[in-house]
Amino acid sequence: MIDQQYAPTRVVPPSQARRVTAAVIDALVALVCGIAAGATAGVRVSDGVVELRPQSPTVWGLALGVAVGVSFVNHVLLTRAVRASVGKALAGLRVVRASDGRRPGLVRLTGRWLFGFYWMIVFVPVHVATDSDVEQQDAVGVRVGRRTARS
Repeated sequence: MIDQQYAPTRVVPPSQARRVTAAVIDALVALVCGIAAGATAGVRVSDGVVELRPQSPTVWGLALGVAVGVSFVNHVLLTRAVRASVGKALAGLRVVRASDGRRPGLVRLTGRWLFGFYWMIVFVPVHVATDSDVEQQDAVGVRVGRRTARS
């Protein structure tokens, strides 16, 4: 008999609306943090006058670096700690291993994070251009779902 404390939670597949909501929130978190960091690098104060320099490569490099870093922390490290990124937690979703419903490891979460970039670069433009019904897929043995009662 399985001890109820360690019994894997069952996961119900989420609706597409929940998935999209979580993805948009996660993207906005990374984007806003990146823009904020870039903006701080693009501000120069001389003689009491604030000058914005958005054309500087430093601004865009820092913005991109911070956005990617925040995305990694959110999707890999935070998900490892609490089974959900910020967006997924707000949408009521959890990330679990597909095989047994337990907490995924860092390697799987990193693979899933990298797959997300591939999905965004390859499938999203194709989906938009063809108006297809392609839905986001789970990858590398990790599943996203709504948490239900323990079995």
